[in-house]
Amino acid sequence: MSVGDMLAATVPMARTLNLQFLETTPERAVVALPDQGEYHNHVGGPHAGAMFTLGESASGAIVLAAFGDQLSRAVPLAVRAEISYRKLAMGPVTATATLGRPAAEVVAELDAGRRPEFPVSIAIRREDGAVTGEMTVVWTLRPNG
Repeated sequence: MSVGDMLAATVPMARTLNLQFLETTPERAVVALPDQGEYHNHVGGPHAGAMFTLGESASGAIVLAAFGDQLSRAVPLAVRAEISYRKLAMGPVTATATLGRPAAEVVAELDAGRRPEFPVSIAIRREDGAVTGEMTVVWTLRPNG
């Protein structure tokens, strides 16, 4: 089962919004939010909450792809998030997430007995490529036990 399939199966909000996990690798995750009237805001585009969920889901996908081999000893948790809405989003939107630190560096901190934190940057784009939102989610790997 791919990371995207796993998230779609286990995260109810991802299913509710019909998120589509287009690409999920340790280097990049791309997730799409289809244009759905029931999730529109007052100006006819995707609601800010739906776009936040899209971005957070993309960040979670890359975290699982990059650190899935660490799940037996650590739990990935979102620590904090910030989003900026740059342009009006209309129609379907896509979130692209990238790690802000090398995965090996994060794992080395975990190996040293520390609880690493690392940012994931997300760009949310319309179909025409315009960036409508930018988001950063800071994650940690909390050691088990």
